[in-house]
Amino acid sequence: MYERKIPLNLNCGLDLIGEVLYGKWKIRLLWFIDQGFQRPSELQRKIPDASRRVLNIQLKELEEHELVSKIIYPQVPPKVEYSLTDFGKTLIPVISALGNWGDKHEERLRNVILQKSQNLQEG
Repeated sequence: MYERKIPLNLNCGLDLIGEVLYGKWKIRLLWFIDQGFQRPSELQRKIPDASRRVLNIQLKELEEHELVSKIIYPQVPPKVEYSLTDFGKTLIPVISALGNWGDKHEERLRNVILQKSQNLQEG
């Protein structure tokens, strides 16, 4: 079982957001679910770099944090769909603002990231 090495720090909003959204694919998962991609296979196609296992773990965490809900339809084979909760929908404007900021500073961010990557390879 996973044992947390660093104790929880839930003293401010940024700590809380970090705890809920920490994970490489969580913001994208929320965005794509809001865009109508609700089945695990659809989400996997939208995020091909992520393994199914990691996506499932992060979807479970989003569900535990009450941002998404999971519906399992009683059929064979089982059909699973995710949707945003009302609470999860409140994050979409925030995610949109972050995406717009990234788009606005795309060239600068790309250069900084590539430069850091080159420095790591050389060093």
